[in-house]
Amino acid sequence: MKRTTILALIGFTLSFGFPAQAQDPEATPLPTVNHSTLFTVGKAFLSDSYLSPLTYDGVSISQLHDRIKASPYLGGKLLMQQQFQIQTAVTKNPTASASEYYGEIRYHLTGFYPLLRTDHLTLMGGGGAALSLGGIYNVRNSNNPGSLKTAVNLQLSAMALYRWNDLTFRWQLSSPFAGMFFSPEYGHSYYEIFTLGNNRGTVHFGSFHNQLALRNYFTIDIPIRNITLRTGYLGDFYRTDVNQLVTRIITHQFVIGMAFESLHFGGKMVRNNPSILSSYYR
Repeated sequence: MKRTTILALIGFTLSFGFPAQAQDPEATPLPTVNHSTLFTVGKAFLSDSYLSPLTYDGVSISQLHDRIKASPYLGGKLLMQQQFQIQTAVTKNPTASASEYYGEIRYHLTGFYPLLRTDHLTLMGGGGAALSLGGIYNVRNSNNPGSLKTAVNLQLSAMALYRWNDLTFRWQLSSPFAGMFFSPEYGHSYYEIFTLGNNRGTVHFGSFHNQLALRNYFTIDIPIRNITLRTGYLGDFYRTDVNQLVTRIITHQFVIGMAFESLHFGGKMVRNNPSILSSYYR
């Protein structure tokens, strides 16, 4: 009888002990989101035969927000990257007698899948979409002072991550292969296009025969106590050749900013999880 009582107590204890371990909220790690807010400064080269046969060059500055998060797709291996950039440039012609101003808003959504993963190196490939809206303004021109630059593209991308000691190196390349972009015909004024409605032949299918672009993005993450400094290089090349009009926009920029990791969740997950202390839902 005594032995039976002891066995019953052991079984009762184990039946409550094991479920408690299985429901431990810390047993399943939550994937983090990698953010960075970066400021860039460098050189810009503008060449648009619709506005001028000359190449203008000057200073380019921009702000870039970069966000990378693991998705539930493909067994949780697919990484989703979002990039939002606001860029401006002030340039002058070779004799510094005239100026051109450039501005653009750009958004990229890209998925990356790991192709090779070792202890220190990760190689990923993927693709996504890129949207851009901007333009060039030439202060010397009176009839046609501006040139609209807008495009929607599908692109291919590759990324390499290398970890050495506490440093993380990232090299990323992106290039569009198909899309649509805007360009007027030769001698076609924007007054005709937007006021008179004569917009025929202004939207073009873009691919390697008339649109070439490449983004070269290199960063180094440097942890310093409780912060992570991200610095590197951002280079963009964009060229279109359609309707006897050639546009080239080239920028080389130094990148610096902060990178950080965060957890994104809401609803009952944040209210009912004892391992999460919310500053708002108390």
